[in-house]
Amino acid sequence: MRRPPQPNPSSPPPPPPFDAPVARRLRTALGMGPEHVAYGMRVSYGLPHVTPDLVIAWERRIATPSNPELIGLAGVLWCSPGDLIGRPRTLREHRIARGFAPEDVARAVGLELLAYLSMEEHDEWRGTGRQSSALAALLDLSLPDLVTVTGHEPKLAELLRDAMTKRWQSYVRPVAKIVPLGRRLLEDSLRKLHRQYQGQLVSPLGWGGTAGEAGQDFLDRVVDHFWTTVQDDT
Repeated sequence: MRRPPQPNPSSPPPPPPFDAPVARRLRTALGMGPEHVAYGMRVSYGLPHVTPDLVIAWERRIATPSNPELIGLAGVLWCSPGDLIGRPRTLREHRIARGFAPEDVARAVGLELLAYLSMEEHDEWRGTGRQSSALAALLDLSLPDLVTVTGHEPKLAELLRDAMTKRWQSYVRPVAKIVPLGRRLLEDSLRKLHRQYQGQLVSPLGWGGTAGEAGQDFLDRVVDHFWTTVQDDT
């Protein structure tokens, strides 16, 4: 039996996306200065390296808090870590936003901890359909989030680009294999999306733009356009 690759303890995972304006707004609403935040993190969360200058650097997006720093900052600002995270994209970011430990997620979806940690570290979900459903329920993932977390977004983008530049009808079934929506909804969404794309080909992109540039810009963001169209149709 092939063993999953082991997480590398020498390379810490990247920090989650940080919403600096929210952190600054929460601090101001509490009437706290950067020095108060730094003091609270040092005393209550055992982070002796945190200084007022570091807090200011976070708020100015010069630096990004690590996971322990983010948890401590959330505690001092009386909010959850998820309130300080920008829109999660990866499995790890969604887990942190919901306040779960890796052990919690592994147990809930029925995976060995090392296998789960490997998937999280390499951003490569390899769970079964049942495990994917359990993951979505635990982390409250929307369908777009689930597609992204499970690594299917690049394939979806490829199919959607082909659907825009070729006969969209031929791509209803392949898209349905990634996005479990009703056939009629997918047909309506792809039809509208194709019409939008064709409209871009005859509508230049702003001053000095060309129809080709407008069409390419649409294709570059076709996944976002797709989810917006699906939402409008539901």
